[in-house]
Amino acid sequence: MNITSLALLALASLPLPSTALAADWYPSIYGANDEIGAANLLTADVVKQAVSLVKTGKTYPLAVPVDKNLPAFRHRSFRLYNVQVGQQAGKSLGPNRFTFNDELVNAWTGVGTQLNGIGHIGIDNVYYNGNKAADFVSVDGVRRLGVEKVPPLVTRGVVLDMTAYYGKAIVPGGTEFSVADIQAVLKQQHLTLRKGDVVLFNTGWLELIGKDNAQFLEVEPGIGMDAAKWLADQGIVAFGGDTWASEVYPNPYGADEFPVNQYMLAKRGIYNLELIDSRALVRDKAWEFLFVLGQPLYVGSTQVNINPVAIR
Repeated sequence: MNITSLALLALASLPLPSTALAADWYPSIYGANDEIGAANLLTADVVKQAVSLVKTGKTYPLAVPVDKNLPAFRHRSFRLYNVQVGQQAGKSLGPNRFTFNDELVNAWTGVGTQLNGIGHIGIDNVYYNGNKAADFVSVDGVRRLGVEKVPPLVTRGVVLDMTAYYGKAIVPGGTEFSVADIQAVLKQQHLTLRKGDVVLFNTGWLELIGKDNAQFLEVEPGIGMDAAKWLADQGIVAFGGDTWASEVYPNPYGADEFPVNQYMLAKRGIYNLELIDSRALVRDKAWEFLFVLGQPLYVGSTQVNINPVAIR
């Protein structure tokens, strides 16, 4: 073998640059300039079909209350301050003695129940639809893929009760939900997934908050990559549940960080809904419902606190 052949062999063994790896997942099927991903599936017909699910008019808030004690991912925190401006030492304003409370919040947008937009997770600094961080990310926020671009999510929601499936009040951390597991629960609950659905998993994980915050954040049950691919192929618009990452953690197959989120958000444009409180839905066996979310339009943010509503 000559020197040229050896050099070519050595080059062939080197890892490909990220641009070469990325070529198979962008541009998006929704167009090279698309910024909303799977939200494109929410047509007027999808919304009308979802509205037809409402039979009783009962509403369910799906968020958890947020305060400084709520456990959050790694570096994140939440702190609210009440400031009575101009009212120190018992002062009031005007002859009518006007007083008011005002709140200042110093917090990460990814604390509590949240929408993770498709600009939140990337692969080697490349995000949904091939957007490179150098081109759209700044300290003042993102210029593309921000949550302000996301239309209202009004569609059919389904909740899959994994606690009943596994026969445990809290599904053990590290439990991976396979395609077969999901299909079995769908069959038990007499459900079939539809294009545009929001799919939520109830695992009992919220029961750990305030009781074992360390365990709550160290591990979690959730879907693996095979299940993620299968769900994406069903045409869902969002996935999530009552855990903080919506995928099995830690990754049981190696050191990759949050590969399911990478696949769903960056490659497929599917949103992640974290810390969804589905306990009341499960108690009422409300397996399908109208899901309604109009998130705060924080310009330039890739995630935001939410309180979606289920209506049955």
